Amino acid sequence: MIVNLDKTSTTEISKKLVQLRNEVGSMTIGRVMTLVAVCRGEDVEESLHVAAEATRLHPSRIIALVADPDAADAWLDAEIRLGGDAGASEIIVLRLHGDLAQHGASALTPLLLADSPVVAWWPMEADENIGETPIGRMAQRRITDASLSADPRSEILRRAMHYTAGDTDMAWARTTRWRGLLAGALDVPPYEPVTKVIVTGASDSASTDLLGGWLGVALGCPVERRLGEPGLGLISVELERASGPILLTRHGEQAILSQPGQPDRQMALQRPDAVASLAEELRRLDKDEVYRDALVRGLPKLAAEDDA
Repeated sequence: MIVNLDKTSTTEISKKLVQLRNEVGSMTIGRVMTLVAVCRGEDVEESLHVAAEATRLHPSRIIALVADPDAADAWLDAEIRLGGDAGASEIIVLRLHGDLAQHGASALTPLLLADSPVVAWWPMEADENIGETPIGRMAQRRITDASLSADPRSEILRRAMHYTAGDTDMAWARTTRWRGLLAGALDVPPYEPVTKVIVTGASDSASTDLLGGWLGVALGCPVERRLGEPGLGLISVELERASGPILLTRHGEQAILSQPGQPDRQMALQRPDAVASLAEELRRLDKDEVYRDALVRGLPKLAAEDDA
């Protein structure tokens, strides 16, 4: 069900939500969070699709904010989606026109679920310091995606400069499977220290930088960042040890894990899409200190090798 409210107000939107819940039985009682998506007009449908799919395991109230600051007059249009048009969540699209576009946080506040966390997501290139934006200040978690920038690696460095507790990036979610496999490989004999790490990834891969930063902090050893062809994402990680290296290499959607004294293991290792990356970030609603360390402490460990 889709209900359009033209030239409306947040009061009218709230009344309509109550009416629809009474008529069709849509309930907010099971919603675990409010997910706020700060969208461009041309990207709103794709962003809502990603949000609806990612929240199937985390039923939410999804509010998409779409700003139109160039309109001559100020007004608010809204759209409410329930049932099959919203997946397991309920969706509200707020289109703010004219001067109202500068007051998205004010328009948003009356529609937040009471006593539930707020997660802000930017499916577009975001402001440098999202933690200091009006919407960022009201959110417990703030999710960006460096891959949407023209220069993802420079973008993730800007995220490090302006990090605020609760920030995260979908480039970090794309390293989850790699981190699990590498941690598992180190959790079997021989229990030797890693003397050096070599991470190879695309020249535009912020995920490779974050994975290298995480390894540098976790293992306390030098990390060399090698560049591959743009668009390939993470390519390989080599952990050097006295008995021989652990090597995890991806070829397309398959990967091979090699380590001394054991047969090579072949496994699926696809690059997560936007739905999977957002769903991974929504699994936790508190601050991610491991991401903070990889971003703030780990990235500087890559700079000298990368610039050499």
